[in-house]
Amino acid sequence: MIEQRAIILSLENSAKSDVLNNHDSSDTAQSIATLEIERTTACGLCGQTRGCGNGIWGKIFAHQSTAFKAKNAIDAKVGDSVIVGIDEQALLKGAALLYFLPLVTMFIGMLVASQVNANHANVLVGAALGLIIGFAWLKGHVMSSAHYANQQAVILRLADSGQIAEVKFS
Repeated sequence: MIEQRAIILSLENSAKSDVLNNHDSSDTAQSIATLEIERTTACGLCGQTRGCGNGIWGKIFAHQSTAFKAKNAIDAKVGDSVIVGIDEQALLKGAALLYFLPLVTMFIGMLVASQVNANHANVLVGAALGLIIGFAWLKGHVMSSAHYANQQAVILRLADSGQIAEVKFS
């Protein structure tokens, strides 16, 4: 399990009922938390004029807020610092699917186009169409509830307020 520290931004309750069994006691309120990862830097120089230069790239790409949702099984409150986790295998499978599927469909599109007509322009168009088809299928697959539910982040526990991750070099 890969763990990361996050802050709860908001909570929303959704009633969930068991339609198949029609039990009145099965109606439960499930809390969904909107979280944001607490960003930390190793040296503290990010954003300053001196340092390694990663601060410039961070300003361009990474300093945007990325909120995500997770089930709040521990009943944490808004503003609490929590530890969220995601299954390592789910992360690896998702990354492999994200990188390899569009590449494979691009090569298939290129091979089909080269069999139809060996013109370089047609092969380039076939490769582009294969890449687009791969990304479109990937988006549909990821948004399907069966795949997406297995890769959800889970709130594991409350973070200790004194627990600060420090990087020490020997």
